[in-house]
Amino acid sequence: MKKFVTLICLLALTTFASAQDRANAPDREFKPFKVDVSLGFAVPAGSGSKGGVLFALEPKYAVSDQIAVGLRLEAAAVARAVGDGVSAEVKAIVSYALTGDYYFSTNKSRLFAGLGAGLYQFAAATVTEQDQNQPLDESRIDAYSKFGVVPRVGAELGHFRAGLEYNLVPKMGEVKNSYFAVKLGVLIGGGKYNK
Repeated sequence: MKKFVTLICLLALTTFASAQDRANAPDREFKPFKVDVSLGFAVPAGSGSKGGVLFALEPKYAVSDQIAVGLRLEAAAVARAVGDGVSAEVKAIVSYALTGDYYFSTNKSRLFAGLGAGLYQFAAATVTEQDQNQPLDESRIDAYSKFGVVPRVGAELGHFRAGLEYNLVPKMGEVKNSYFAVKLGVLIGGGKYNK
């Protein structure tokens, strides 16, 4: 509940600050505050992995028309296998990452490249290992956290956003934590000023 209240306060502050900033920065092309809301498909690393869905929310502030910084909050649900007699299933991955994007133009439609870094939390992981000469060995990991980075590229077309990301997260034992994401979303705020 605290995270939800914090998010609502952040959105209200963003809306108020955006209105104030418009009067103070008429030389800029784009409004500095925006929130990206995205849905996508997550594909975990490792043979036998199965993709899942993800949802991301990312409030941002544009330092200039070509550089934006933000905080990405993302939740993904995936299932995956590790290989040769060892399998793993992760029900949910939640991440909090500080991000930065560079836009290659100031047109209404523009390409970007970015980088993020932050904390990834994995919950309800089950690991099963079977050796041909040994009985089934099953263990459960309720939760663990890892630090990771996320390089990304994409395009913004007006108030629509499409992106490709690779969440590079270290392994937990034999369990691979990295995953590739394809996202489509909308931008709330951040459009061009009416001049």
